[in-house]
Amino acid sequence: MLWQPAYVAIGSNLSDPARQVRVAFDRLAGIADTRLIARSRLYRSVPLGPQDQPEFVNACAGLLTQLEPEMLLDALVSIERAMGKEPPPVRWGPRVIDLDLLVYAAERRSGPRLVLPHPGLKERNFVLYPLAEIAPTLSVPGLGRIVELAARAGDRGLVAE
Repeated sequence: MLWQPAYVAIGSNLSDPARQVRVAFDRLAGIADTRLIARSRLYRSVPLGPQDQPEFVNACAGLLTQLEPEMLLDALVSIERAMGKEPPPVRWGPRVIDLDLLVYAAERRSGPRLVLPHPGLKERNFVLYPLAEIAPTLSVPGLGRIVELAARAGDRGLVAE
């Protein structure tokens, strides 16, 4: 099996969010047949959804994996559950942890369970800036270079730690 690059967004705004993001990095490093090869700094951001919730702490991880995309997604969901993620009461509401598979190699797919690249990627500066930090030359299939996407999104409401 070949090693494939994959990128994961990490976010939290509950239960000491910075610690939750660091724990998620550690758990990503423990996924079978996968190596954590890059981790961004932590970024604080305003909530995407309802504004009456705490700020988020976000980051991105770069992986090399031998897992197929669906298997990697299963591993991410397993980490979320183990860390206590529950469905938020409202869309884009507060959460202990959120792991999103952003990009997997040059894959482009649109299925009921997995869309690659992640459909919200190009608008979300809290994903684009950490991803540009760890993979500045990345070309996102169908969207373009990550640094250009980040520049277009702007850094409003985003603070690097």
